[in-house]
Amino acid sequence: MLVLVAAVLTLLLGGAGAASAHAGLSGSDPADGSVLKTEPQHVTLTFTESVSFSDDSLRVLSPANERVNPRPAQHADGKENTARVELSGKLPQGTYTVAWRVVSADGHPISGAFVFSIGQPSETAAVVATRSPDDTTVGRLYGVLRHVAYSGLALLVGAATFVLVCWPGAGATRPVRRLLTVGWAALTASTVALLMLRGPYETAGSVTSVFDLAQLGRAVTTRSGGALIARLVLLAVAAVLLRRWARRLDRADDGSQPPELGARARQGGALLAVALATTWAFAEHAAAGIQVVLAMPVAVLHLLAMGVWLGGLITLLLLLRRRGPAGQDIPASAIARFSRSAFRAVAVLVGTGVYQSWRQVGSWEALSATSYGRTLVVKVAVVVLVLWVAWYSRRWTARLVHEASPARQAMRVRAAERARVAQTVGAPTAPARQDRDTTPDAPAGEGPGPGETTPPPASQADTYRRGLRRMVTVEAVLGVVVLVITTVLTGTQPSRAAGEKVAAASAEDSGVKVLTVPFDMGAANHQGTVQITLAPGRVGENTVEAVVFTADGGLASVPELRLTLTQEELGIGPLDAKLKNQKGYWAAYDLRLPMPGEWTLNVTIRTTDIDQVTVRETVRITPVPR
Repeated sequence: MLVLVAAVLTLLLGGAGAASAHAGLSGSDPADGSVLKTEPQHVTLTFTESVSFSDDSLRVLSPANERVNPRPAQHADGKENTARVELSGKLPQGTYTVAWRVVSADGHPISGAFVFSIGQPSETAAVVATRSPDDTTVGRLYGVLRHVAYSGLALLVGAATFVLVCWPGAGATRPVRRLLTVGWAALTASTVALLMLRGPYETAGSVTSVFDLAQLGRAVTTRSGGALIARLVLLAVAAVLLRRWARRLDRADDGSQPPELGARARQGGALLAVALATTWAFAEHAAAGIQVVLAMPVAVLHLLAMGVWLGGLITLLLLLRRRGPAGQDIPASAIARFSRSAFRAVAVLVGTGVYQSWRQVGSWEALSATSYGRTLVVKVAVVVLVLWVAWYSRRWTARLVHEASPARQAMRVRAAERARVAQTVGAPTAPARQDRDTTPDAPAGEGPGPGETTPPPASQADTYRRGLRRMVTVEAVLGVVVLVITTVLTGTQPSRAAGEKVAAASAEDSGVKVLTVPFDMGAANHQGTVQITLAPGRVGENTVEAVVFTADGGLASVPELRLTLTQEELGIGPLDAKLKNQKGYWAAYDLRLPMPGEWTLNVTIRTTDIDQVTVRETVRITPVPR
């Protein structure tokens, strides 16, 4: 099973791309690509959710690659979704680069960069990293350890639940003890490693920086670091309880009565499991976004149900492969109790998974348009396959329980009694032999000897156990795949967050520019307006459409309409749009704008053969989105 888990992890991690960020930059001041007449006093970034940052999270670099923000970033006006740095007094003209790396509310770092210019654009020597925050040695190692942590929790919770609920005697078996030890050790070791790597993971440091005590101290004070510390404390408590229970079982092996698992033991185990699961919910997706108060307990239930089902499956598989002293197997009643527990766990998984999918995806279109949605579709398909296999497992369980029922046992005993052969002293009489034996004579040496009985019919229990073991193996393999996909989802930007990022960017810049410019049509016709639509309103090729309206809102026909655009700050233009009459409106479909910034539109409308008027308006052209 460990080899299988490692193989699946290697396959999925090797083929997975870099994880997307969970928050997004929704706006900045100055804006990306803007050209300012005077130097700004500070740079402010606004994100789609609350963020945290270190002293080096936000850097503003001059054209000569010199840092011009002497102090670290702070939240602007107390808003948790902002980051602001003050700039030096006198800044030379040219293009400045803003490089940032912050940590979103769900514990994942995000980074990026943009430029703005003072006076006029220039060449810049500033170089910033463009790869994903997770596409580093520390990021990849951190992702693998998160998989190990989830696996350890599943083994620990699943095996403990099996002992507390299904079969208390399983706690005395060596396979279950080993499983509990492996689960606890994997979860503890991965948590310690995650805590050590937390600082370098947030700041893009190297692996060797895990020994930086100052960085470790800062990581402990964050939300994610606090959750990892709390998890270690809970694991220490779990170790004490597990050790105490193992000693009681060892004393019971000496001949005393095995200890009973009372209600207090079950309640304590349940509280400990809930607390462990909360350390995940507190520092991941459930802690950010909408309906956090409801999302937190739902995430805890989802995680615990996963552990009860998957960890219990692996426990059951190990016990089915084991034969105890004198050929004793796991009781059929214990298998039946686990079947009921697993059914409830899967029902909770489906219910909480539906809610989490709605909360994180947000729309049907996002299922195919985002990485999170596509990964979720794969997970749903695997879960459907798991449910199909689980149905067969429950059928084998029902047969095994029926075979082991008291009525079935009594029936087998009666059948065995009827199969006994009466023994007489001397040779039986011919009539009696004919009455009692209607079957052919057995070959010599193969029949029962004197005082022996014919063995009872072969039990179907072994057949049912083998069938159940095969189905549980397949179900456990698929469960591991579901666990891996779930871990990948926690490292992928939720579709709803991606949509909010796009919506925020659209709110700042809707792309298409629509301008309505009034002009004087002459004494007889009073005022008119010309509506100009510029799409997409960005650097590069644009479409321009212009419609002239009369004072009462009706369409006006004019003999000529000209449009020129000028970038006065950079000395570009005027560029003639070369509008052509399209019988009702004027249009051009190949206007190319070379630079972002503030452009001046000069619109000339000729209303008669001798009357014309020129009006001016400004429009901001944005850079091409990255």
